[in-house]
Amino acid sequence: MFFKKKPDLEKLKAAINLTLFDGKSIEDHSFLQGLSFNDSQVTCLLEIPMPFKEKAEEIRQTVEKEALKHLKNNDLKILITLKKEPQKKQSAAQPQMPDFAKNIIAISSAKGGVGKSTIASNIACMTAQMGYKVGLLDADIYGPSVPNLFGLQGQKPKQTDNGKIQPFEAHGIKLISIGFMIDQDAPLIWRGPMVQSALLQLYRDVDWGELDYLFIDLPPGTGDIQLTLSQKLKLTGAAIISTPQDIALIDARKGLKMFEKTSIPILGIVENMSYHICTNCGETDHIFGHAGAKQEAENLNVPFLGEIPLNKAIREQADNGTPLVMTNSDLKSFYQEITKNMIANIETTQRQAPKIEFIA
Repeated sequence: MFFKKKPDLEKLKAAINLTLFDGKSIEDHSFLQGLSFNDSQVTCLLEIPMPFKEKAEEIRQTVEKEALKHLKNNDLKILITLKKEPQKKQSAAQPQMPDFAKNIIAISSAKGGVGKSTIASNIACMTAQMGYKVGLLDADIYGPSVPNLFGLQGQKPKQTDNGKIQPFEAHGIKLISIGFMIDQDAPLIWRGPMVQSALLQLYRDVDWGELDYLFIDLPPGTGDIQLTLSQKLKLTGAAIISTPQDIALIDARKGLKMFEKTSIPILGIVENMSYHICTNCGETDHIFGHAGAKQEAENLNVPFLGEIPLNKAIREQADNGTPLVMTNSDLKSFYQEITKNMIANIETTQRQAPKIEFIA
């Protein structure tokens, strides 16, 4: 068997200690982690930190070229591993979200245009009429509706003595929305992190006082805002709004599954625009389908909270800035039933919830 002569590894180490692109050497960076000779082969182990990963191949070729100049009749093997940077310890603890509401309810639709904000405002007002302390947070940063739904468009919030934002009050509930802080016609061209930061500020930096229920009117979709709320806040549960139409139910199903994956209880499904009663002949017309959301609730084994008909008065009251439940309309009973069912489901969910011990 032919054994090749072992090279002088110390001289080889000195030879490949080259000055690199940043003026520092291999040794300065501690890139060389091992140099060995075995079975007639020289093995050079380089460990490149992640910030230099784009330069890893360049470094390898430079070392290889110089090493081969000093090796005779020896195979050369260069191994490179990318070293992950250790996670930096946080210098300060993340600010805790204030716990001022006994119950935080997300009103979600996943699909736009199904009347979610109108329902959220009416349910919030109905809950206040039942004697509870209620707040409504408009989490639709790109398309806020609450200022218009309560006839407060164009108004700007004031600051309290303790430096917090003072929410508006209307019909017995406290309100806040990004729509109070920007021009009504000005588009918000923000990326995700800015949206999340604004949303958490609307929750954390507002002087809500003590609330029994905080309703959060979510924007359409299942993206940043929904995930931020699910992860940062202690949501009591979520109510899903949909029309009976199949295409709306597809998105409602996605929204429901999202909350289930984030361990948020589903309080139930509301079917909006359930049917239309002709004002001339009294005939009932199921414009968007018949009982689709109710059937979907049964299929998914979640509560069905109730239905709301398609009626011009609901739209008129929303445009006028007064939720319908603040009038004497017969339609008020639909929202009353939904609200009662939701509160009952909240109480049931809380009784059935297992005790969880959190370990810091």
